Amino acid sequence: MKSQLFAYGFAAILLGSASLGPVASAASDGVVQTAGGVSYVSGGIGTDSRDRLSSQARDFNLKLVFASKSGEYVSGVQVVIANAAGKTLLDATSEGPWFLTRLPAGNYQVAATFAGNAIKRQVAVGAAGLRTIDFRWAAE
Repeated sequence: MKSQLFAYGFAAILLGSASLGPVASAASDGVVQTAGGVSYVSGGIGTDSRDRLSSQARDFNLKLVFASKSGEYVSGVQVVIANAAGKTLLDATSEGPWFLTRLPAGNYQVAATFAGNAIKRQVAVGAAGLRTIDFRWAAE
């Protein structure tokens, strides 16, 4: 009887801990972070994640999208945003192919690095609306 209770208890623990994995990963997706006074959120792996980020997009004015030239999304992109004077305002790694940030209206240099290959873009951001910039890397 004791061994049967132990087996049921052990099974319940395993099932309970297995269900925590997706909850923990879903909780980190779409969480707004702040670095150097700049708010940002990244993610977009899977349609559920992209839907969550789409619903948050109204709170941001710059969206970066990362993909290979074939159109396959990439993640783990290092993002560095500098103001017109060259001062780095944000240095972060994207957790998915979409990266949303809110910047004061102005001109910026955005550098996105994937697999050691950097792409730089000059970007003008307005106070309202969402500006979308695509970054595409050649396949490795």
